[in-house]
Amino acid sequence: VQLHAFGGGLVQPGGSLRLSCAVSGSNFDEYAIGWFREAPGTEREGVMCISSNGGNTYYLDSVKGRFTISRDNAKKSVDLHMVSLKPEDTAVYYCAAQRISVCSLLPPWYRYWGQGTLVTVSS
Repeated sequence: VQLHAFGGGLVQPGGSLRLSCAVSGSNFDEYAIGWFREAPGTEREGVMCISSNGGNTYYLDSVKGRFTISRDNAKKSVDLHMVSLKPEDTAVYYCAAQRISVCSLLPPWYRYWGQGTLVTVSS
C-alpha cells in the first residue's frame, strides 16, 4: 500500500484548503485512514480519521466544526476539507492507512504512511 498526500499550500487566515490522499493497492475499502500533522518542534498529532466503510470519524478538538473528512472507495482517496484556517494549523500534513475497520488518532495505529504536504496559514 502506498499513499500520496497532496493539496497543501499557502493560505491566508480564514481561508480554505482541501487535502487529498490517493492510495494505491488493493482492498482499499478494508483500510482505516487517518490524517495527521506535524508542526516544527511538536509531535505528530492526529487531526481526523475515518473508518474503512466511512461510517465513523474522529477529530481533534481544535478542528471541530472546521475540518471534515470524506472518502471515495471507488477512487481510493480520502479528502480532508479545511475551512476557517488559523495560523496554528500550519504544519506538514500526512495521511496514513491501516488494514482495520476502526480508525484512530494515534500514530502507532497505522502501518502505512504517505509523504507529507505542507500547509502554511499566514497573511
